[in-house]
Amino acid sequence: MTSPWHIGVIGGSGIYQSVELDDAQEIPVESGFGDPSGPVTTGWLGGVRFTFIARHGEQHKFPPSQVNYRANIDVLKRCGVTDVLALSAIGSLKEDYAPGHFVAVDQMIDRTAGRERSFFGEGCVAHVSLADPVCARLSALAGDAAEAAGATVHRSGTYVAIEGPQFSTRAESHMYRAWGADVIGMTAMPEARLAREAELPYALLAMVTDYDCWRSTEEEANVEAIVAVMRNNAQLARSALVKLAELLPPERLASPIDTALAGAFASNVVQPDPALRARLSAVAGRVWQ
Repeated sequence: MTSPWHIGVIGGSGIYQSVELDDAQEIPVESGFGDPSGPVTTGWLGGVRFTFIARHGEQHKFPPSQVNYRANIDVLKRCGVTDVLALSAIGSLKEDYAPGHFVAVDQMIDRTAGRERSFFGEGCVAHVSLADPVCARLSALAGDAAEAAGATVHRSGTYVAIEGPQFSTRAESHMYRAWGADVIGMTAMPEARLAREAELPYALLAMVTDYDCWRSTEEEANVEAIVAVMRNNAQLARSALVKLAELLPPERLASPIDTALAGAFASNVVQPDPALRARLSAVAGRVWQ
């Protein structure tokens, strides 16, 4: 079974504002999970529909712990997105992953706390598989696109998600390296969890900005230096999106993630109450048709 691609992109507003979308429209989309970070911008890039949302809102007003990840994923699903590509800045925990490089993340360790991690709860309990939190197909395409744009790309990496907004202590940084983590950031979780519950294949193309603080010879991470690297990488990221539109197959083959909720409901809810059904209409509407 095939369908058209519709790529949802979660990243900084500066990424998409310089991408020349055909028929671009900024649209407010409401969610039953509260206010998303802002409106979506949707349009066409190389004949492919793209819909963008700025994760931290306009002018980066939301810190990682206050981003409404549920609403952001929900509104992308309501827009008809088929796949989600996340762009974010990361710190490196590995010598070879140097500032300026890109990493197509394939595994995650979640160290966040206090964030809403699921669309489901009382009245409708679901458990989706998250053994492989990233879509291998979309990740490979994103990596190909970044390389075609001229970036140095690492095709795998374990991402440890921390709560923030502070950076790690040196002891924490060394601990994460001992765990086998390769990069560190503050936003991929619960974003990836929620994308899986929404049956949206998710990939993370992350931009290395610094070496965290594990290197004794390295200055500790600071925002000014990180922003400088991000500015340098922004054009590469924009070019990668253009290349992605060129590299996508003409038709999208179905993915197993498209039916991630099949068999996931622990509660025997065939038809939830009307209010819950409306709230979950985008995320779980397929299973209640």
